[in-house]
Amino acid sequence: MHEMTQDQVLDEFRACGAILEGHFVLSSGLHSPMFLQKNLVFMHPERTERLAKALAAKILAEVGPVDLVVSPAVGGIIPGYETARALGVPSIYVERAEGEFVLRRGFQIPEGAKVVMVEDIVTTGLSSRECLACIAKYGAEIKAGACVVDRSGGTADIGAPLLSLAELKIPAFPADQLPPELAAVPVTDPGSRRLKA
Repeated sequence: MHEMTQDQVLDEFRACGAILEGHFVLSSGLHSPMFLQKNLVFMHPERTERLAKALAAKILAEVGPVDLVVSPAVGGIIPGYETARALGVPSIYVERAEGEFVLRRGFQIPEGAKVVMVEDIVTTGLSSRECLACIAKYGAEIKAGACVVDRSGGTADIGAPLLSLAELKIPAFPADQLPPELAAVPVTDPGSRRLKA
């Protein structure tokens, strides 16, 4: 398995034009001058495989072998699957039903299973916390959360150790606390949390 530097990770995003600048509403509801359009990276299997192998190596180095990867839908499915493939374990995902993460599609989390949660991008850690709360209901042993990019600069509290390939401190603001230079830029809403079913 291969390690990647933070610059190598971000180069995967840069090469796809996936680091966007402007005024974005993130899935957390916060506003930011930068957005990581990870789907432009994850549409390329070879890029995703490189990132996932590096994330798997980090997981093994930090917490040892795991039995299962669990990801939050939708964003975590692809990196979760590829990371699970690199780890040689199954990959499942939780999805929202009436606002709560639940297991569907016949997925199960065995009691006592060593689980790592894999996300794409962590900003506030809210989705990660909600995903981990769902996993905990099944009596799994949560080893860690892992993500490709932690854009909180290491400040997001997900209620478990958070492993990331790249850690950035990208500013994000509540809608009522926008700096004037950001407020002057038209809003783009690229997130998926508020999409209608």
